[in-house]
Amino acid sequence: PRDGLGRPLPYGADGVPRQPEGVARTPEESVAEAQALLDEGKPFHAHEVFEDAWKSGPAEERALWRGLAQLAVGLTHAARGNVTGGARLLRRGAAAVEEWVRDTGVRAPHGMDPAGLTTWARELADAVENGSAGTVDAAQRAPRLRGAA
Repeated sequence: PRDGLGRPLPYGADGVPRQPEGVARTPEESVAEAQALLDEGKPFHAHEVFEDAWKSGPAEERALWRGLAQLAVGLTHAARGNVTGGARLLRRGAAAVEEWVRDTGVRAPHGMDPAGLTTWARELADAVENGSAGTVDAAQRAPRLRGAA
């Protein structure tokens, strides 16, 4: 069993069900499911959705989905209190998403807001590193994949 941030729990403990692996979803389904999980404070689970999209999607989009998975893992680590790992993965994911947009020229893949995501990731990475983020609540700090609601 695992908690909402994907950390192992003692055997027999009540945990959060894991995301099924290897699920082929449309990009729109992936974005919607990942956003719902992020909103619930489950970035580890959102990362698994992005990972499925990265592994099953078209080759030309793999770098985008991998970058999004890194953003979700970065939020996971930040929420777990891993300052270095969280900041590093948030910045790595932001750079990957930016690079993908630059290389493809696609500014709003599947309705997502890459510019907003990269800004969110870098701001959170800075706040985690300088201590101004305090304890990171994954649900409260979740990004908006498609921009402001």
